[in-house]
Amino acid sequence: MSADYSIITLNLVGALIAGGIIGFERSLHGHPAGFRTHALVCLASSLLMLVALYEWTWLPGMPPGSVRTDPTRMAQGIMTGIGFLGAGVIFKEGLSIRGLTTAASIWITAGIGILMGIGFYFPAIVGTILTLGILTLFQLIEDRVPLQSYAQYHISFDRNNVMPENEIRNILINHGFAIANTSYRITPTGLFEYRMDIRTTHPGSASALAEKLRTMEMVREFRISTTGS
Repeated sequence: MSADYSIITLNLVGALIAGGIIGFERSLHGHPAGFRTHALVCLASSLLMLVALYEWTWLPGMPPGSVRTDPTRMAQGIMTGIGFLGAGVIFKEGLSIRGLTTAASIWITAGIGILMGIGFYFPAIVGTILTLGILTLFQLIEDRVPLQSYAQYHISFDRNNVMPENEIRNILINHGFAIANTSYRITPTGLFEYRMDIRTTHPGSASALAEKLRTMEMVREFRISTTGS
């Protein structure tokens, strides 16, 4: 049994290290589910898989080898349950959806913990390395690729002094924006408001547009809410 204790300890320590490394990368980037969360997820997954692998140890009177189990059932339960934790770090604000990458990292950390729990070290280590590569190197690639960003654009005028829609569109186009859709409303304060979903590949476009609108006296209110990841 002492050999089993050594293997169990190795599995748990390996899961703790793998989860901690992935979580540390998330913490460095300021994400809410970071070092401790990932370490706990990976360790918990490993512990639960040991429950299935060593079932004969907690069934009294059952000698080793007399109990046949299906560890994949435990793995399925872990991966299903971890979805609730992943959903907890995803939130939507306007057009912004944040936490998707962190949720995915929690999910794959659970998978690595399962591999550590059953002693399948090689794919667990390779998976940890590849996960770190995705979270770090792919981020560098994304930062250098001109990706489209979206924003919600609201602009209001006195209902008797409304800027024509074609002028609104021209201002946006001149600042590098494309218009996805448009809606209109009268606000509770009696202003006429255009609402648009806009997109651009130029990071500084929103700031330049805001500066332009600030100088226009006929604009009563405006808001540019950019999206985030």
